[in-house]
Amino acid sequence: MKRYLDALVLNDLSKKAVILTGPRQVGKTTLSQQLMEKFTHAQYLNWDVPADRKILQRQTWNPKAGLLVVDEIHKMRNWKSWLKGVIDGRSPEQALLVTGSARMDTFRQSGESLAGRYFSCRLHPISVKEWCEQEGGGASQALDHLLERGGFPEPCLAKSATEADRWRAQYFTDLIREDVLEFSRLHEINVMRLFIDVLRDRVGSPLSLASIARDLEVSPATLKTYLEILKALFIVFTIHPWHRNVGRAMLQMPKIYFFDTGLVRGDQGVRLENAVAGMLLKQRDFLRDSHGVDAGLHYIRTKDGAEVDFVISENDSITQLIECKLSDSTPHKSLIRFAAQFSQAQALQIVANLRQEEVVHGVRITDAAQWLAQLEV
Repeated sequence: MKRYLDALVLNDLSKKAVILTGPRQVGKTTLSQQLMEKFTHAQYLNWDVPADRKILQRQTWNPKAGLLVVDEIHKMRNWKSWLKGVIDGRSPEQALLVTGSARMDTFRQSGESLAGRYFSCRLHPISVKEWCEQEGGGASQALDHLLERGGFPEPCLAKSATEADRWRAQYFTDLIREDVLEFSRLHEINVMRLFIDVLRDRVGSPLSLASIARDLEVSPATLKTYLEILKALFIVFTIHPWHRNVGRAMLQMPKIYFFDTGLVRGDQGVRLENAVAGMLLKQRDFLRDSHGVDAGLHYIRTKDGAEVDFVISENDSITQLIECKLSDSTPHKSLIRFAAQFSQAQALQIVANLRQEEVVHGVRITDAAQWLAQLEV
């Protein structure tokens, strides 16, 4: 399956090194292999493969390779210094693609800076837009499929739901046993497992680490560290409340979502909200990575409990207010309130099971699948 970043990464490789990150098994290696076919004598080296590791340490790869793909290099000690030397010393004719399943800015940081030496691209799971473009079919069918399977390529493209379930069970085990342990050197891995289980039931709700810490009998500081690990490994992401003062927004409780909707526990409405959050994050990251747009993704909540699921901003101004519903086409009271307060923004209530579109009190009530299909990615 051709992925949405193919053209962007190929174009960027002609100018600078590219660092491609994203969750484990989201399709980074497949995308790399597809790009390798467009170069002469391309070479792929993975730090996790002992034979490849020796070549990387000695830097004895083919100097005439048109494209060098280096995977999981962030696991190398002092990887930033190593990569800086490779970027600065490589032939101008050799393109360099670095891939990893962790946020490179948080993994074993060192004092070296790679500023100005690379383009960053983030690969996300399959969305309604991407499914419709690559696999055909209608938007509603695509959304139903993604709510059932999630957007990771293997379960999404699996021939049966059983195959998808088997993949997810192994995926979850490997995340804990390999990625989390290797990234963090955690000793209390059982606490981390319990923490993830709790988060699977808290999707879309303001996240109180203090409350969860009491239940798990650990400190809030420990859970804050665990949450940062899960975010760095692209297992979960958080959305913070909208506030013009970034510092104040970060101090308020975020909402938690999973990159893999298949990991979410809850009813269809919760899974829908998680899927929409993931697709909006995908759009935000694409706009940032491809166009340098200062795009933001938040939610909005007042002290009296009025809340809207998602707020889209650009250059610190709200452009869209989005409420996500499974079947309720009655305009949400909070959305009407905020639509009047932020009159410059488009107010949308996207509904999965909608009979008719309409505009009520300044709120556009529209079909969720059709609206998601018109996003950029």
